[in-house]
Amino acid sequence: MRWVRYGRRRNHQPVESAQPDRQTLITENTATLDSPAEVLARLAGVQDRVEAEVGKQIIGHRGTLHKLLVTLLANGHALLVGVPGLAKTLLVSTLAKALDLEFSRIQFTPDLMPSDITGTEVLREDPQTGRRSFQFLKGPVFANIILADEVNRTPPKTQAALLQAMQETEVTVGPETFALPQPFFVLATQNPIEQEGTYPLPEAQLDRFMFELRIGYPDADDEAAVAMLTTGSEPPEVHPAVTGAELANYQALVRAIPVAPSVVEYAVGLARSTRPGARRAPDFVRNMVAWGAGPRASQHMVLAAKARAALDGRPSPNLDDVRAVAPDVLRHRVVPGFEAEAEGVSADNIISRVIEGSAAG
Repeated sequence: MRWVRYGRRRNHQPVESAQPDRQTLITENTATLDSPAEVLARLAGVQDRVEAEVGKQIIGHRGTLHKLLVTLLANGHALLVGVPGLAKTLLVSTLAKALDLEFSRIQFTPDLMPSDITGTEVLREDPQTGRRSFQFLKGPVFANIILADEVNRTPPKTQAALLQAMQETEVTVGPETFALPQPFFVLATQNPIEQEGTYPLPEAQLDRFMFELRIGYPDADDEAAVAMLTTGSEPPEVHPAVTGAELANYQALVRAIPVAPSVVEYAVGLARSTRPGARRAPDFVRNMVAWGAGPRASQHMVLAAKARAALDGRPSPNLDDVRAVAPDVLRHRVVPGFEAEAEGVSADNIISRVIEGSAAG
């Protein structure tokens, strides 16, 4: 296994960048790293430190935190779904502190405009010359970790303002394009029980999220610990466990990790098995699924499997890694049909059967 240089290829150059891009970060920092094997060992220690720092303010959610770290290492985005009061917002903001990244929270509301997210141009006058010119004022999207709180409460036009940022890590305003800070992650939240005044996310935007993570109620012991922590004195301060530059190097390592063709074929097979029109789709998928996962699901399963293996200190992912990440990758990409809804069959039920069938085969 060897290091490779990785950077996104752009159609045009951005006008400015608030921070060095990913290519610069990797180039500047790889000289300090000894070997991929040593970086893998170091990465396991980083995970422990991040979990320890986040644990100062967050009780439980270890599984969710691990999946968020997988998302970040794979350079993806995540959608967190859970009822109010489960510390979704606090979890994301605390994680940003532990990663020493700039954090920005955007509260999505029905009257939110696209410019409230990306920024806007204002007319400024030079006091010296009296000359007027337009100046771009950056919006809250210009940060490393973006919390899109209750993202389904704003109309599709405003939701679409995130599409270019999530896919291209840049924002276009008029004739100019501005690069977003690196690393860049969008972590969005949704409330599954309140439907009034909400706008379901379009499939094109849902597909940009690597994971959909379901956050449930804590168990009795964790809930008691939460009550004790939040009703007492101020919780301990969270300290950075890893810098943005180090995180960029770990992302480069994940990209450099080799994957066996059989693992890639397995991930592709899982995604294709969710499509009712596919030649080898199971009969229950043909009957129960209205729309299956697209090619981006295959890519995300492979990347997430590589990140999961890296966090575990392993130099290459296996089929178990793909099976472990598949439910969170496929959940928001598989749309149950009328028959499934009539019988109370959820997307998770369908995905479980697809995974079980692949393991049996």
